[in-house]
Amino acid sequence: MAPTYVSLGDSMSIDDYAGGPGRGAASLLNRNRDDDFPDWAGRDLRGLTARHLARDGATTSDVLYSQLPTVDEPPALVTISMGGNDLLIAFGNTAAAEVAIHTVVALGHGVLGRLRQLAGAVPIVVTTVYDPSDGLGVIGDSDSLSWPDGPALIQMLNDELAKLAGTYDALVADVYSHFLGHGQRQGDVAQLDARPTDRDMWYCGLIEPNAWGAHQIRTVWWQTLHDAGWPPAA
Repeated sequence: MAPTYVSLGDSMSIDDYAGGPGRGAASLLNRNRDDDFPDWAGRDLRGLTARHLARDGATTSDVLYSQLPTVDEPPALVTISMGGNDLLIAFGNTAAAEVAIHTVVALGHGVLGRLRQLAGAVPIVVTTVYDPSDGLGVIGDSDSLSWPDGPALIQMLNDELAKLAGTYDALVADVYSHFLGHGQRQGDVAQLDARPTDRDMWYCGLIEPNAWGAHQIRTVWWQTLHDAGWPPAA
């Protein structure tokens, strides 16, 4: 059986908002679309069989109890995007969001502990959560999309994800920092085009990665792996 790449998590990893099959972050990491990203030709995971288990709207609980149990063979590589939806469910309620972050950490121990038990020392990439408001705490000019505490809570979540990754010798892909300036400060994150003319706008539908955002998530994953010396030289 060919070695396997497993993607776990939420819509940061999936194809749906990036324009369809093969265009999401995990798909691009596995197989570059040379027509869209010719500079990336040859930089992908050819030789690995992909299992894309991430799902739209998934919480950390979904990753632990629904996605992870289907991984019954040791993978060669794992990427994880989790925690964003846990925080989103508590939108506007700072106390509930702090509880949600603690829940992400508790369940995250289950996710990473099980993966380490199953997969040994293979690379596990934990992804930080981006902030569509670009640190402003508001999207557009709607009071309903304003949460002044939101940026600090996202940073709190990401700090905890980084600590969690360190506990299990996992890699941290800092998507949060890479995406700053490509959301609310760039333009209309609510726009619905998966492939907008402005390639510096990386969001659609308020919180989803469009085609260019998916490419940028893949970019951070790839660079994180490269910096860690993976794959090892033959």
